[in-house]
Amino acid sequence: MINTNAMPPEQKNAPGHESYGETRRSKMGFAISKVMAATELEKLKSTLEKNSLQDVSKQINEELNLLNSTTLDIAITGVPGAGKSSLVNALRGMDDSMAGAAKIGGIEKTIEAKKYPHPTFPKVTIWDLPGIGTPNFKAKEYLKMTHLAEYDFFIIAAERFTEHDVLLAKEIQKMKKKYCFVHSKIDQSIQADKRKPNFSEEETLAKIRKYCSENLRKAGEPNPRVFLISSWDLSAYDFPLLQETLRNEVDDLKRQVIIESMPAFSKEALEKKKAAMEALIWKVAFVSCGIGVVPLPGLSLVCDISILVVTMVRFCRVFGLDEESLGRLAQRVGKPIDELKSAIKKAPLANQITKEFVLDLLSKSVFSGAVVTVDFVLKFIPVLGSLAGGAACFVTVFFILKSFLNDIKEDAENVLAKVTELQDK
Repeated sequence: MINTNAMPPEQKNAPGHESYGETRRSKMGFAISKVMAATELEKLKSTLEKNSLQDVSKQINEELNLLNSTTLDIAITGVPGAGKSSLVNALRGMDDSMAGAAKIGGIEKTIEAKKYPHPTFPKVTIWDLPGIGTPNFKAKEYLKMTHLAEYDFFIIAAERFTEHDVLLAKEIQKMKKKYCFVHSKIDQSIQADKRKPNFSEEETLAKIRKYCSENLRKAGEPNPRVFLISSWDLSAYDFPLLQETLRNEVDDLKRQVIIESMPAFSKEALEKKKAAMEALIWKVAFVSCGIGVVPLPGLSLVCDISILVVTMVRFCRVFGLDEESLGRLAQRVGKPIDELKSAIKKAPLANQITKEFVLDLLSKSVFSGAVVTVDFVLKFIPVLGSLAGGAACFVTVFFILKSFLNDIKEDAENVLAKVTELQDK
């Protein structure tokens, strides 16, 4: 067992570290229930009945490698003042004033696209493109110079859409790419209308949506999709629908990237992240069976520690439970980061997950007394017994990650609730 007294102070006193390790003994037996295990193992059994162990292992490895190398490029185009920069920042979980944020205001003087990598997921890039049809960028010249084929999805932003926006949409369609129209300053429009007598937010939204759609139809767009959003409050208006559209309009790998990288602003968004990570867990556990696993000192387990560390860190970043993401969230809502950290009760932050932490976690988990055993796994998938330590490794990795994911999601919900509480004060 790891000597916690020898740990660095920042790890030993990390939020959730002691409670997380110390409560595993009671939680792990619950997490590894026969009912839960049987459901998951049946899925894997079905897969192996159709394909050989080697073919499945090769396919999963290829999928994981592709996922880790998949890029996502979202282009936002519109005239100056359309709210592009704030939307670029919002999609990256950033405030307009942060270092590395897209600058708001100013006059566009160049046709060059501006590249803004996601601060946590660098293979995700949001591009700020100049607006089409402005005095500086005539429509025909624009289409020649912007290299539209390089992007995966387009967001055309404006408060009043014109025939130039529709022309751009048609060019995007020709390349078999997807796009949508966004009014990204709806909060400002609502605020302006509040001064009018007999104000109704619902009526104002309907009026603006109708106005945008009619302009696009007049310009030649037969079935316009217009999303009314606020870059300051992503949980409001149409942003959840915009996220859903982004997910549905790309291939499976890019969909996974979108789910992992997009800001989690609601319980529904957290549920989608959890579902995506659950789909990843059994693949990681299966791959771990074929990695030269070794017995862990002092434990009746075999496991590849590094795969647990990498995957746990990934989960933390996906749910925004890393130092950098929490810092950006704290700045965005104007509250001290320590207040957000106080909501984290169970799991450590990403930078506190080390091999030593995982070993300590494993040493406090009573796998030998858990309901699910290696023999139980082999009854479902006897072929795992052909791998040295295969079944034991699958059990270890799968259920440690499953339990960890549940805790991470709960902590992320707690942070979300804390943000709401602090904003309501």
